[in-house]
Amino acid sequence: MSRIGKLPIEIPQGVEVKIADDNTVSVKGPKGQLVKKMNEDMKIAIEDGKVIVTRPTDQKMHRALHGLTRSLLNNMVEGVSKGFERVLEINGVGYRAAKSGKKLTLTVGYSHPIEMDDPEGITTEVPAPNKVIVKGADKEKVGTHAANIRAVREPEPYLGKGIKYSDEVIRRKEGKAGK
Repeated sequence: MSRIGKLPIEIPQGVEVKIADDNTVSVKGPKGQLVKKMNEDMKIAIEDGKVIVTRPTDQKMHRALHGLTRSLLNNMVEGVSKGFERVLEINGVGYRAAKSGKKLTLTVGYSHPIEMDDPEGITTEVPAPNKVIVKGADKEKVGTHAANIRAVREPEPYLGKGIKYSDEVIRRKEGKAGK
């Protein structure tokens, strides 16, 4: 039995979970609504205010899908109740971020500023010129948008300049050796 898949998902107060016949799960809460179609082999049921995922057989594919389905459902429930966020830091002389409306403007050493629009359901905040916070209910969209922002100027190992995640550690390299 899958250690992750067998864990029940607690449904918090104010969160509503609906399961359709074709295994389409919709989760509605204070932070928004998420809908995702799960694999039809998995059996998803709501019992005593908990979501329980079971698998039909012990085939390798079903064992893999068991934990995956449970994790996806848990992320949906957590996203609509608490939400997810990624914090990015900008390092470098003259490197900064600014927010105007739904546009994030990054000045990171190119000849022109980079402008990025917020995807639907995702918000970006700039509490300081060198800090960007990406927030949203969908964990996948939050991670993708944060990765797209980081990809504008990835941190380089010699001076550490660029955009990095706040919990990321940059392995620094030594420059050229002198005489």
